[in-house]
Amino acid sequence: MTRFRNLITASGMLLSAVFSAQAALAAPTQYPLTLENCGAQVTFKEAPKRAIGLGQNSAEIMLLLGLESKMAGTAFWPSKVLPQLAEANAKVKLLTVEFPTFESILAENPDFVAAALPSLLGPDSKVAKRGDFEKVGVPTYLSPSTCLKTDGSKDVYGSRDKLWNMDLLYKEIDELSQIFDVADRGQALIADFKAREAALRSSVSPSGKKLSYVFWFSSQSPSADAYLGGKNSASGFIADTLGGVNAITAEAEWPTVGWEGIIAANPDVIVVASLDRNRWELDKPEAKIKFLTTDSATSQMPAVKNNAIVVMDGQAMNPTIRTIYGAEQVAAQLKARGLLK
Repeated sequence: MTRFRNLITASGMLLSAVFSAQAALAAPTQYPLTLENCGAQVTFKEAPKRAIGLGQNSAEIMLLLGLESKMAGTAFWPSKVLPQLAEANAKVKLLTVEFPTFESILAENPDFVAAALPSLLGPDSKVAKRGDFEKVGVPTYLSPSTCLKTDGSKDVYGSRDKLWNMDLLYKEIDELSQIFDVADRGQALIADFKAREAALRSSVSPSGKKLSYVFWFSSQSPSADAYLGGKNSASGFIADTLGGVNAITAEAEWPTVGWEGIIAANPDVIVVASLDRNRWELDKPEAKIKFLTTDSATSQMPAVKNNAIVVMDGQAMNPTIRTIYGAEQVAAQLKARGLLK
């Protein structure tokens, strides 16, 4: 994790340099502002003053945009906040690291709710539907990366027919920065991520054949099917960025696959997620690695025998600002082992 923090620090230095160069390029927001978001029209009469960040990605984008003084609370954190955001995040009320209740959100008198996942703000949400907030006059915003359609009639977060890419993240950053009238900060942040992605793509090449990857998020138990990053998910994007491919070909965002299927996929690299939520024992990367290296079947996988198991921030497997950090983490570890040049 030290290398990960160093990467973050370097990013922060680059970001500060880019801010001044980009500031003049973004015009102030003209209110009322109307945006099309995941099939809904959302209008803002003014910049929010008591925003709620539902889900880690929504909260961290707002914090990266320097909006902590405009945030009334956050909820649903699979991992700890990015180290460079810890001080700002400490100024914002944490409602819960799990799913909040609709009532607990309304108790903060919000004037805007941004959500990272449909499970937090969607037709089958465990928290509330967009209509629930509309009834009380609170505008909402759902991450464009997660408003996916699978049945042609409503937004569903389930599968992708094409590879996720950072353009959807840039759209989210740009629109949130417009909502809060900090478009200059949004453009600077986007420029930073674009530079990092370009630098990473140009800095890696497979040492020999094109590497195939499996991204293991977690499992309820060693005998249970594993939650994996699907073919076109953020995990697939990471594999592509590093010049490789996702060994899992299911279009589902989070397919569950038994170990016979994973062994048959025969990946060159196994990426295991590190999660702070501690919901299951296998949220821990050490537990995943112990299983892979001691189980009679998985220990015989070439990736395991070749010590091609690497650890990555689990939140990076979601389509978020963390994804590029995760790609950098994986690249650094594979380079150290001679699997990437």
